Amino acid sequence: MPRGRLRIYLGAAPGVGKSYDMLSEGQRRAGRGTDVVIAFMEDYGRPLTRLMAEGLETVPRKTVPYPGTSFTEMDPGAVLARHPQLALVDELAHTNVPGCRNTKR
Repeated sequence: MPRGRLRIYLGAAPGVGKSYDMLSEGQRRAGRGTDVVIAFMEDYGRPLTRLMAEGLETVPRKTVPYPGTSFTEMDPGAVLARHPQLALVDELAHTNVPGCRNTKR
């Protein structure tokens, strides 16, 4: 299997368009025939970001129990099993709930 490539969208503050640009690139690549999935995305209630995600397949999140509650996290196993050409991952610096396969997303 060839090595993957990583592209990171950086921004100085929340709401500057990182997720929107990532999804825009995903839409552009999907339009050219690339197999694109959303591995994890937060739209934070922003309608334009939600609109940009329409039409792209989303890999379901996994539920991770935590004392007294549960959280949903990206499921890296499901993303790898799906084997897309391009996986879009938002909030890369996120720290996962204890008990997840990886400490960071």
